[in-house]
Amino acid sequence: MERIEIIDTNADNILEYGVCGYKNIKREGYPEKIEWLKDRFSEGMKIKTLYSDEDGSQGMIEYIPGEYCWRPVEAGGYLFIHCMFVGFKRAYKGKGYGTLLVDECLKDAGKGNMQGVAVVTRKGSFMAGKELFVKNGFEVVDKASPDFELLMRKLNEKARSPKFKGDWGKRLSQYSKGLTIIRADQCPYSVKNVREISETAEKVYNIKANIIELKNCQEAQNSPCPFGTFCVVYDGKVVAETPISNTRFKNIMNKIL
Repeated sequence: MERIEIIDTNADNILEYGVCGYKNIKREGYPEKIEWLKDRFSEGMKIKTLYSDEDGSQGMIEYIPGEYCWRPVEAGGYLFIHCMFVGFKRAYKGKGYGTLLVDECLKDAGKGNMQGVAVVTRKGSFMAGKELFVKNGFEVVDKASPDFELLMRKLNEKARSPKFKGDWGKRLSQYSKGLTIIRADQCPYSVKNVREISETAEKVYNIKANIIELKNCQEAQNSPCPFGTFCVVYDGKVVAETPISNTRFKNIMNKIL
C-alpha cells in the first residue's frame, strides 16, 4: 500500500517537493513564486504538501497569518488560507485528503493561539470551493461581488469575525481609464497569462495595458478585486476577478468593444 504523508515545505526543501504541483523551477512563473515564498516564510507562511511515495505531490495548502494575507480582508489574529488543491490524479480526489490539509492549518492555528482560520472561496478555477470548509465547521461571515464568500472557523468564540475591506468603488476609481492588469507572484500561473493578455491587447485591440505588480500584502489588501492577487479592469469596470486565459480575455474584449 502506498504511503501518503503531509510535508511541511520550507525554503530548504521546496524545490524537492515543488510549488503548486510543479517541480520545474524553469517553468514560467515559478522562479518568481519561489522568490515570493522566501520573503513570506519569515512572515509565518506555511505550505503543506500532500505527498505520495508513488505519484509525488498530489496536493497542497498555503496559509499565512491574516495580517500578512494577500486578499483584501481584515483577518488579523486568524490564519488565512490563500489556496489549496488535492489531486492531479483523480485517484486522490474524494479520499478526505482535503480535510487532512485543512486540519493541518487548524492545528497550527491552535498551536499559535490564533483566533481561528479564514479563507475566501468562490465557484470556478483558482479558488477552493466552500463545501470542503463548511464540512469542516467553517461558516460564511461576509460576501463580495460577484460570488466571493469569506468563511471562518473560530477557535475563540469571543473573537471578532474577519471581513472584506469593502469600498470597492473607491478602490476602482483610480483605474477609470484604459486597461489595467493587477497581479502578484503569489500565483505563478498568472505570469504567462498576463504576458499573453498584454500582447493581445496591444496587437489585436491597440490598447497598451497598464500592468501593476503587487509587491507586498498591503498593496494586495487594497486591491479592487476580492481575489487580491489578480484583476483585470477596463475603463473602471472589473472584467476578470481571477486569472484568465488569453482566449478568455479575447472573448471578454470582443463583447465590450
